[in-house]
Amino acid sequence: MNQTFNVQGMTCGHCERTVAKALKQVDPQAEVRIDREQGRVEVESTWPRDTLARAIANEGYSVAAA
Repeated sequence: MNQTFNVQGMTCGHCERTVAKALKQVDPQAEVRIDREQGRVEVESTWPRDTLARAIANEGYSVAAA
């Protein structure tokens, strides 16, 4: 299932890697696409949306539904 999140606070490549790593720790099979300029994170995963959002938020980023 493709899920899209608006993520605020990503300012660099390190931020992108941190978000991707957090999502992969939840679901190692997840496909993660990040558009830092738009503040969008797309995740192809069967895990619940709230679990994925929590993984991003736990890294210090603000997450909202897209």
